[in-house]
Amino acid sequence: MPGQRLAWNEIEKLFRSWPGEACDLALELRDFVLEVAPEVAETIAFNALCYYKPGQPYGVIGGNVCMIGLRGDRLELGFIHGASLPDPDGLLQGRGKASRHIELHSAKDIHRRAFKRLIRAAVAYQPRA
Repeated sequence: MPGQRLAWNEIEKLFRSWPGEACDLALELRDFVLEVAPEVAETIAFNALCYYKPGQPYGVIGGNVCMIGLRGDRLELGFIHGASLPDPDGLLQGRGKASRHIELHSAKDIHRRAFKRLIRAAVAYQPRA
């Protein structure tokens, strides 16, 4: 069963301050995330498109699957629980205690097979309460 989706005007509001090429790439990545994990809910959190499992403790943080956000001049696919996810392709970056991200500069950076594995692993991940 598909999760909750944002209205287009909410996405447009988020994208108002983003460069056009980042918006295009974010929309392509959004379509991919929703194709891989149609059961996730979508909202805006932390100034990013946020995908999470509804009904989890701590809401969009505890149930976080991934986020699409702009950091400086680059688009990132972020995983709040990224340090706990398997990453056999070595795509995840960052040194935070829990979070990891992948920088994206163009559609060629969307490694579909590897991203699919990461997104599915994030859907399956259950943080300890």
